[in-house]
Amino acid sequence: MNLVDLLGYFGAFLSAITFMPQVWLAWKTKSVGDLSIWMILIVVTSCVVWLIYAVNVKSGPVLAANLIVLALSLMLLYFKLTFKKSE
Repeated sequence: MNLVDLLGYFGAFLSAITFMPQVWLAWKTKSVGDLSIWMILIVVTSCVVWLIYAVNVKSGPVLAANLIVLALSLMLLYFKLTFKKSE
């Protein structure tokens, strides 16, 4: 693995962890009222497109980042669809 690959994986890691605080807070508070379902659906769709791209160009960093972001985004989508809205 060369320096460019390491840089790619570090960037992938940083991109992937951007959703972790939001997922943690949503799970902890059982509150997702402020999250837009459209934003979540766009992120999920974006990840799927990036995954197709990553597989075709054989890019490990892009694949890794988008697998993690997809998993976290699907968790947020699940929370959005299952947590009751507080009134």
